[in-house]
Amino acid sequence: MKTKFSPAVIGAFVLGAFALIIIALLAFGGVNFFSKPQRFVVYFEESIHGLDLGSPVKLNGVRVGRVVDLNIRYDAATNKSVVAVVCEFSKNMLTDAKGNIIDVSSRNELQNLIDHGLRAQLGFLGFATGLLFVELDFRDPKDYPADDQRTEIKYAVVPAVKSAISEVQASAIDIMANLQKVDFAGLSVELKSLLVATHKQIDGLDLPGMAAQWKKTGVAVGQAASAPEIKQTFANLNAAVMDLRTVLAKLDTQVMPAGKELTATLA
Repeated sequence: MKTKFSPAVIGAFVLGAFALIIIALLAFGGVNFFSKPQRFVVYFEESIHGLDLGSPVKLNGVRVGRVVDLNIRYDAATNKSVVAVVCEFSKNMLTDAKGNIIDVSSRNELQNLIDHGLRAQLGFLGFATGLLFVELDFRDPKDYPADDQRTEIKYAVVPAVKSAISEVQASAIDIMANLQKVDFAGLSVELKSLLVATHKQIDGLDLPGMAAQWKKTGVAVGQAASAPEIKQTFANLNAAVMDLRTVLAKLDTQVMPAGKELTATLA
Protein backbone atom coordinates (compact mmCIF):
# COMPACT_ATOMS: atom_id res chain seq x y z
CA MET A 1 0.00 0.00 0.00
CA LYS A 2 1.51 3.31 -1.07
CA THR A 3 1.79 6.13 1.47
CA LYS A 4 0.51 9.48 0.27
CA PHE A 5 2.27 12.64 1.47
CA SER A 6 0.30 15.81 1.92
CA PRO A 7 1.47 18.73 -0.25
CA ALA A 8 1.18 20.97 2.81
CA VAL A 9 3.63 18.76 4.77
CA ILE A 10 6.11 18.75 1.88
CA GLY A 11 5.84 22.50 1.51
CA ALA A 12 6.38 23.06 5.23
CA PHE A 13 9.43 20.78 5.12
CA VAL A 14 10.95 22.71 2.20
CA LEU A 15 10.30 26.07 3.86
CA GLY A 16 11.83 24.82 7.13
CA ALA A 17 14.97 23.61 5.36
CA PHE A 18 15.27 26.92 3.51
CA ALA A 19 14.92 28.82 6.78
CA LEU A 20 17.62 26.69 8.41
CA ILE A 21 19.98 27.43 5.49
CA ILE A 22 19.39 31.18 5.84
CA ILE A 23 19.96 31.03 9.62
CA ALA A 24 23.20 29.10 9.10
CA LEU A 25 24.44 31.66 6.58
CA LEU A 26 23.62 34.50 8.93
CA ALA A 27 25.15 32.85 11.99
CA PHE A 28 28.25 31.14 10.62
CA GLY A 29 28.93 32.61 7.19
CA GLY A 30 28.92 36.25 8.16
CA VAL A 31 26.31 36.99 5.46
CA ASN A 32 24.06 39.94 6.11
CA PHE A 33 21.12 40.44 3.74
CA PHE A 34 19.79 43.49 5.51
CA SER A 35 22.82 45.77 5.37
CA LYS A 36 25.49 46.53 2.85
CA PRO A 37 28.94 46.19 4.44
CA GLN A 38 31.55 48.70 3.39
CA ARG A 39 34.32 47.20 1.27
CA PHE A 40 37.96 48.23 1.11
CA VAL A 41 41.03 46.97 -0.71
CA VAL A 42 44.53 46.16 0.54
CA TYR A 43 47.51 45.82 -1.80
CA PHE A 44 49.98 43.20 -0.57
CA GLU A 45 53.44 43.09 -2.12
CA GLU A 46 54.16 39.70 -0.54
CA SER A 47 52.84 36.19 -0.99
CA ILE A 48 49.34 35.62 0.41
CA HIS A 49 49.55 31.83 0.21
CA GLY A 50 47.07 30.61 2.83
CA LEU A 51 44.60 33.48 2.34
CA ASP A 52 41.40 32.67 0.43
CA LEU A 53 37.87 33.86 -0.15
CA GLY A 54 36.02 33.93 3.14
CA SER A 55 39.17 34.32 5.25
CA PRO A 56 38.46 36.44 8.32
CA VAL A 57 39.32 40.09 8.74
CA LYS A 58 40.12 40.85 12.40
CA LEU A 59 40.72 43.96 14.47
CA ASN A 60 42.60 43.26 17.72
CA GLY A 61 41.59 39.61 17.43
CA VAL A 62 37.87 40.33 16.88
CA ARG A 63 36.37 39.29 13.57
CA VAL A 64 35.00 42.40 11.85
CA GLY A 65 34.73 41.20 8.26
CA ARG A 66 35.89 38.76 5.61
CA VAL A 67 37.80 38.52 2.33
CA VAL A 68 35.46 38.72 -0.68
CA ASP A 69 37.80 38.99 -3.67
CA LEU A 70 41.42 38.34 -4.72
CA ASN A 71 43.15 39.45 -7.89
CA ILE A 72 46.58 40.32 -9.23
CA ARG A 73 47.55 43.82 -10.32
CA TYR A 74 50.53 44.08 -12.66
CA ASP A 75 52.45 47.35 -12.92
CA ALA A 76 54.30 47.50 -16.23
CA ALA A 77 56.24 50.60 -15.18
CA THR A 78 57.96 48.79 -12.29
CA ASN A 79 57.58 45.28 -13.75
CA LYS A 80 56.10 44.12 -10.45
CA SER A 81 52.83 42.60 -9.37
CA VAL A 82 50.79 43.07 -6.21
CA VAL A 83 47.81 41.20 -4.82
CA ALA A 84 44.63 43.24 -4.41
CA VAL A 85 42.62 41.80 -1.51
CA VAL A 86 39.07 43.13 -1.31
CA CYS A 87 37.56 42.90 2.19
CA GLU A 88 34.18 43.61 3.75
CA PHE A 89 33.93 45.59 6.97
CA SER A 90 30.83 44.49 8.91
CA LYS A 91 28.54 47.12 10.42
CA ASN A 92 28.04 47.69 14.15
CA MET A 93 31.41 46.17 15.03
CA LEU A 94 33.29 49.35 15.92
CA THR A 95 32.41 52.03 18.49
CA ASP A 96 34.06 55.21 19.70
CA ALA A 97 35.27 56.01 23.23
CA LYS A 98 31.71 56.95 24.26
CA GLY A 99 30.23 53.70 22.96
CA ASN A 100 28.63 55.24 19.88
CA ILE A 101 28.68 53.00 16.81
CA ILE A 102 31.07 54.12 14.06
CA ASP A 103 29.28 53.76 10.73
CA VAL A 104 31.94 51.96 8.72
CA SER A 105 29.40 51.50 5.91
CA SER A 106 30.13 55.12 5.09
CA ARG A 107 33.19 55.49 2.91
CA ASN A 108 33.95 58.89 4.41
CA GLU A 109 33.94 57.40 7.91
CA LEU A 110 36.16 54.53 6.80
CA GLN A 111 38.54 56.97 5.11
CA ASN A 112 38.68 58.92 8.37
CA LEU A 113 39.83 55.75 10.16
CA ILE A 114 42.48 55.21 7.48
CA ASP A 115 43.70 58.79 7.89
CA HIS A 116 44.04 58.12 11.64
CA GLY A 117 46.30 55.10 11.05
CA LEU A 118 44.14 52.09 10.15
CA ARG A 119 46.55 49.60 8.55
CA ALA A 120 46.38 45.97 7.42
CA GLN A 121 48.84 43.08 7.45
CA LEU A 122 48.78 39.31 7.11
CA GLY A 123 48.49 37.13 10.21
CA PHE A 124 48.62 33.39 10.92
CA LEU A 125 45.44 31.62 11.98
CA GLY A 126 47.63 28.66 12.92
CA PHE A 127 51.18 27.61 12.13
CA ALA A 128 50.08 23.99 11.74
CA THR A 129 47.44 24.79 9.09
CA GLY A 130 49.28 27.66 7.40
CA LEU A 131 46.00 29.59 6.99
CA LEU A 132 46.18 33.39 6.96
CA PHE A 133 43.84 36.23 7.81
CA VAL A 134 43.84 40.00 7.33
CA GLU A 135 44.75 41.73 10.57
CA LEU A 136 43.72 45.37 11.07
CA ASP A 137 45.35 47.68 13.57
CA PHE A 138 45.84 51.37 14.23
CA ARG A 139 49.39 52.68 13.84
CA ASP A 140 51.07 56.05 13.77
CA PRO A 141 50.42 57.52 10.29
CA LYS A 142 53.82 59.25 10.42
CA ASP A 143 55.63 55.93 10.81
CA TYR A 144 53.37 54.13 8.35
CA PRO A 145 52.29 56.69 5.74
CA ALA A 146 49.71 55.85 3.09
CA ASP A 147 50.72 55.39 -0.53
CA ASP A 148 49.03 58.27 -2.28
CA GLN A 149 49.77 56.76 -5.70
CA ARG A 150 47.36 53.89 -5.09
CA THR A 151 43.83 55.18 -5.34
CA GLU A 152 40.57 53.40 -6.06
CA ILE A 153 37.33 54.83 -7.32
CA LYS A 154 35.25 51.91 -6.11
CA TYR A 155 36.89 51.09 -2.75
CA ALA A 156 38.82 52.82 -0.01
CA VAL A 157 42.47 51.74 0.16
CA VAL A 158 43.81 50.52 3.52
CA PRO A 159 47.64 50.68 3.40
CA ALA A 160 49.45 47.40 3.97
CA VAL A 161 52.17 46.84 6.56
CA LYS A 162 54.89 44.29 6.00
CA SER A 163 54.02 41.23 8.07
CA ALA A 164 56.25 39.08 10.25
CA ILE A 165 55.65 36.22 7.79
CA SER A 166 57.77 37.85 5.10
CA GLU A 167 60.47 38.61 7.68
CA VAL A 168 60.54 34.95 8.71
CA GLN A 169 60.74 33.89 5.07
CA ALA A 170 63.57 36.35 4.44
CA SER A 171 65.44 35.05 7.50
CA ALA A 172 64.97 31.47 6.32
CA ILE A 173 66.35 32.40 2.89
CA ASP A 174 69.39 34.06 4.50
CA ILE A 175 70.00 31.00 6.69
CA MET A 176 69.82 28.67 3.70
CA ALA A 177 72.17 30.93 1.74
CA ASN A 178 74.68 30.92 4.61
CA LEU A 179 74.41 27.15 4.95
CA GLN A 180 75.22 26.77 1.26
CA LYS A 181 78.45 28.72 1.85
CA VAL A 182 79.62 26.30 4.55
CA ASP A 183 82.23 23.82 3.29
CA PHE A 184 80.72 20.70 4.82
CA ALA A 185 82.97 18.45 2.69
CA GLY A 186 86.09 20.21 3.96
CA LEU A 187 84.86 20.04 7.55
CA SER A 188 84.24 16.32 7.14
CA VAL A 189 87.79 15.75 5.86
CA GLU A 190 89.30 17.79 8.71
CA LEU A 191 87.20 15.92 11.27
CA LYS A 192 88.33 12.57 9.90
CA SER A 193 91.98 13.71 10.02
CA LEU A 194 91.55 14.84 13.62
CA LEU A 195 90.02 11.48 14.60
CA VAL A 196 92.88 9.59 12.94
CA ALA A 197 95.51 11.72 14.68
CA THR A 198 93.78 11.28 18.05
CA HIS A 199 93.59 7.53 17.54
CA LYS A 200 97.32 7.40 16.79
CA GLN A 201 98.13 9.40 19.94
CA ILE A 202 96.03 7.07 22.05
CA ASP A 203 97.64 4.03 20.45
CA GLY A 204 101.08 5.48 21.28
CA LEU A 205 100.27 5.71 24.99
CA ASP A 206 101.26 2.77 27.21
CA LEU A 207 97.92 2.64 28.98
CA PRO A 208 98.47 -0.80 30.57
CA GLY A 209 101.93 0.30 31.83
CA MET A 210 100.47 3.52 33.27
CA ALA A 211 97.73 1.57 35.05
CA ALA A 212 100.29 -0.84 36.51
CA GLN A 213 102.48 2.05 37.70
CA TRP A 214 99.55 3.75 39.43
CA LYS A 215 98.67 0.44 41.07
CA LYS A 216 102.26 0.05 42.37
CA THR A 217 102.18 3.63 43.67
CA GLY A 218 98.98 2.94 45.58
CA VAL A 219 100.43 -0.20 47.14
CA ALA A 220 103.58 1.70 48.20
CA VAL A 221 101.54 4.42 49.85
CA GLY A 222 99.49 1.82 51.70
CA GLN A 223 102.60 0.04 52.92
CA ALA A 224 104.17 3.30 54.10
CA ALA A 225 101.05 4.22 56.04
CA SER A 226 100.99 0.84 57.78
CA ALA A 227 104.75 0.78 58.61
CA PRO A 228 105.65 0.44 62.35
CA GLU A 229 107.85 3.54 62.21
CA ILE A 230 104.89 5.69 61.05
CA LYS A 231 102.66 4.26 63.78
CA GLN A 232 105.36 4.92 66.46
CA THR A 233 105.79 8.47 65.20
CA PHE A 234 102.07 9.19 65.61
CA ALA A 235 102.14 7.56 69.09
CA ASN A 236 105.05 9.78 70.16
CA LEU A 237 103.28 12.84 68.78
CA ASN A 238 100.14 11.97 70.73
CA ALA A 239 102.18 11.57 73.98
CA ALA A 240 103.87 14.93 73.40
CA VAL A 241 100.48 16.59 73.04
CA MET A 242 99.32 15.03 76.32
CA ASP A 243 102.47 16.26 78.13
CA LEU A 244 101.92 19.75 76.76
CA ARG A 245 98.36 19.80 78.08
CA THR A 246 99.62 18.74 81.57
CA VAL A 247 102.24 21.51 81.63
CA LEU A 248 99.65 24.10 80.63
CA ALA A 249 97.32 22.91 83.40
CA LYS A 250 100.06 23.25 86.02
CA LEU A 251 100.98 26.67 84.71
CA ASP A 252 97.36 27.82 85.15
CA THR A 253 97.37 26.69 88.83
CA GLN A 254 100.58 28.65 89.50
CA VAL A 255 99.59 31.81 87.69
CA MET A 256 96.21 32.25 89.42
CA PRO A 257 97.62 32.71 93.07
CA ALA A 258 100.42 34.93 91.81
CA GLY A 259 97.86 37.03 90.03
CA LYS A 260 95.85 37.49 93.23
CA GLU A 261 98.98 38.52 95.22
CA LEU A 262 99.97 40.98 92.51
CA THR A 263 96.49 42.53 92.59
CA ALA A 264 96.65 42.96 96.40
CA THR A 265 100.14 44.54 96.23
CA LEU A 266 99.00 47.02 93.59
CA ALA A 267 95.99 47.96 95.73
